Amino acid sequence: METFLPIVIVFIFVLAILGIVAGVSNDATNFMSAAVGTKSASYRAVTIIASLGIIFGSLMSNGMMEIARNGVLSPQYFFANEIIYIYLAVMIANLILLDVFNSLGLPTSTSVSLVFELLGATVAIAMIKMKSGILDGVGLSELINTDKALTMIVGIFLSVAIAFIFGLIVQYITRLIFSFNFERNLKWKIGIFSGIATTALIYFMLIKGMKGAAFMTADIKAWIDTHTLQLLGASFLFFTVLMQILFFLKVNVLKLVVLIGTFALAMAFAGNDLVNFIGVPLAGLDTFIDVKNSGVPMDSLSMGSLNTMSAANTIYIIIAGLIMVVTLLTSKKAKIVLQTSLDLSKQNGGNESFGSSAIARGLVRFTNNMVSAIDNILPAKVKVWIEKRFDNREMILEENAAFDLIRGSVSIVLASMLIALGTSLKLPLSTTYVTFMVTMGASLSDRAWSRESAVYRVTGMFSVIGGWFITAIVAFLICFLIALLFYFGGVVAMIAMIALAVFIIIKNRAKTNKNEDNDELFEKALSSNEKTVIYESFVQHNRESMNRMLNLIKDVYTNIVDSFVNEDIKTLRKASNDCREAKQIMKQLKRKEIMIMRRLDDKMMNKNTWFHLSYNCIEQMLYSLRRICDPCKEYVDNSFTPLDKKYLPEVESLKEKVFWSIDAADITIYSSEYKDVDAIMERIRVREDAVTAMSHEQMNRIQNNKENIDLGLLYLNIIQESSEIITEMRHVLRSEAKLHE
Repeated sequence: METFLPIVIVFIFVLAILGIVAGVSNDATNFMSAAVGTKSASYRAVTIIASLGIIFGSLMSNGMMEIARNGVLSPQYFFANEIIYIYLAVMIANLILLDVFNSLGLPTSTSVSLVFELLGATVAIAMIKMKSGILDGVGLSELINTDKALTMIVGIFLSVAIAFIFGLIVQYITRLIFSFNFERNLKWKIGIFSGIATTALIYFMLIKGMKGAAFMTADIKAWIDTHTLQLLGASFLFFTVLMQILFFLKVNVLKLVVLIGTFALAMAFAGNDLVNFIGVPLAGLDTFIDVKNSGVPMDSLSMGSLNTMSAANTIYIIIAGLIMVVTLLTSKKAKIVLQTSLDLSKQNGGNESFGSSAIARGLVRFTNNMVSAIDNILPAKVKVWIEKRFDNREMILEENAAFDLIRGSVSIVLASMLIALGTSLKLPLSTTYVTFMVTMGASLSDRAWSRESAVYRVTGMFSVIGGWFITAIVAFLICFLIALLFYFGGVVAMIAMIALAVFIIIKNRAKTNKNEDNDELFEKALSSNEKTVIYESFVQHNRESMNRMLNLIKDVYTNIVDSFVNEDIKTLRKASNDCREAKQIMKQLKRKEIMIMRRLDDKMMNKNTWFHLSYNCIEQMLYSLRRICDPCKEYVDNSFTPLDKKYLPEVESLKEKVFWSIDAADITIYSSEYKDVDAIMERIRVREDAVTAMSHEQMNRIQNNKENIDLGLLYLNIIQESSEIITEMRHVLRSEAKLHE
């Protein structure tokens, strides 16, 4: 093990770098969503401001690494080899978890991941030690710090509830004050509002962002605690006057507030969450140095030295900060996670990232009924006044913005205030949880969740919140199992798990990159003001969308028919799920393209008919797949008589005709070569006629009592729905030719 140890430490640092990349991609939504959502600056400018905050926060960090060293485990009871097992398990599990969540576009907490991974791996090794009798009289509560995990769980509940409620209430009051047409109400209110906001951000930076800086000595901290009210009062007066003057000088003060908040949150993220990324590798490095200097075998060296206070080398902190900055400037996954938060909080309808769930539908129905009951109690004049303040017909919104500057300012300032308050009260409020839930509460209060979008956004919010709790459970279990594997498998198990982690990451990254091209076209179309660029983006987006849907249809059709013939119920069940997923994908793609078309001139109105016909054909093909899949799944699930082998050549002929039609349409659409489209459509029609003849043949078999009625009807259904797919393929080809001519 000692021989292999340097390689393990190198891998831990490599995994740490990848972990920083994944972690920054995940946490970017914490400090960038307000600025990007309000279009306070270009995405590039926002990332640069956030990067400056990260660099400043990294330099402010004191680099104390106690969480990894002794915050969860009691190192004096563990040997060096066991510590390495724990740390390597944590790094592998953390990277896999963050990468998977980022690929799904769901924000999660790096703090929760780290604590529960350390807890899971420590419990695994501790149980082995207790069972072996090495530690006579030492219990599990002495080997691990259970209080830390309990504190984190309580922090989750507090973060979610407090942030959502405060976001809802504060945004509601703010909207009543400013209304959606806020520019006419800014003249004498903007100074006070911006003064409060900026003072809160300054306090946040002092309490949360700079607490670990070298110049923040105990005396300075004590002075700040003693003179907090005076500091806040002076800041409020200064910034109120300054912001009022800037407003009269025609400076957009609200954008300034949002960008200051972006810098503040990014700084706090780097200054305080740095330990989540480099704490474990540096503790592993200290373990390696102790082993090298002691000359004692790893399985005999107690690691009580990890109980001593240790600050990270400034060089490591600076390197980590630079990696964070490069990741933020280049990461595509950061955009995916950021888009999830924006999709759930945007003021206007658009592309909804999530579907509908029974819980969400029930909750929305209950809320609507409750709002109606309250509405009946309020006096008529009060209702009229409130409705006037929430009239969004005169809403002032930057082009392509998800929400306005008032909500953006409230979200980022309130999140900063709650985090600073939680820090001062020593409450473990998660940055991820607070910023996301404040955004959700503010969007609900702002009536951004209309009847058309509420169920989707509630489902999305539950999905994200559920992901947080799943993070803790999965982190614990994965690390528990990996640590056991390392303990019993040694070096071989370590190499195998490192290889598995790398394989999963490469696979997820390839999958993400494959799905990102379409989204880049969508973003390009919405961010450009040139009609030519928008139109070209629409054409390419539509072409790639059709290609994606036709390939999905072909794959699902193949799985259904082959599984029916082979009586493979497992694949049929998967195909049933694939049908539902394909429909959701189709709806998202269609909605995106409609949003792009809205930015084109009236000439596109002539092509609207063909666009909708094209997607209607896709939808009909998906219905046909469902009408094939459901009865086949029920038939096979009941173990009824299988299809006779004599029909296999006929089934293969049927599949060939469907495949040829799909491939012909796919190649034509993707290449945009429509000059021979009539000839191709005619060749598809020939195959359609051949399948119709097969349908008549099967009806004759049923009529002449030549086979089992149930099986005969099911096979007839497959043939007829296959004919329908071929027919729709001809229609979609015609529609696409008309759309792009």
